[in-house]
Amino acid sequence: MYQAVTENIRVVVQPQFLEGQTEPEENKFVWAYTITVENLGQETVTLLTRHWIITDGLGRRQDVRGDGVVGEQPQLGPGQSFQYTSGCPLSTPSGLMVGSYGMITAEGRAFDVAIPAFSLDSPHDQHSVN
Repeated sequence: MYQAVTENIRVVVQPQFLEGQTEPEENKFVWAYTITVENLGQETVTLLTRHWIITDGLGRRQDVRGDGVVGEQPQLGPGQSFQYTSGCPLSTPSGLMVGSYGMITAEGRAFDVAIPAFSLDSPHDQHSVN
């Protein structure tokens, strides 16, 4: 589990390798990740946008930007949380994801919330020490 807190917004990420959707012989490796966004502060906030930086095991980077998450722009009052699950396919057996959410308070103040970097690991990745 990975987590970060920015301006009283906690983001917790739990990645999971999906062996059943992976086809190593086709260079297709798939992960799911569950994210919980929790408002630890006293202001109501809305998650408006997302920005992902996805890097595969060969160092190739892909930027993904969009509105909200899973088709929603959740509003979180003090103490509320929102959880969703999404996925990421890669052509390599490992990778890394990191990003941010664009948030806005009920009063109109915009700010970015860090999504912690998390590792996409699979049993198909061959690491050698030395």
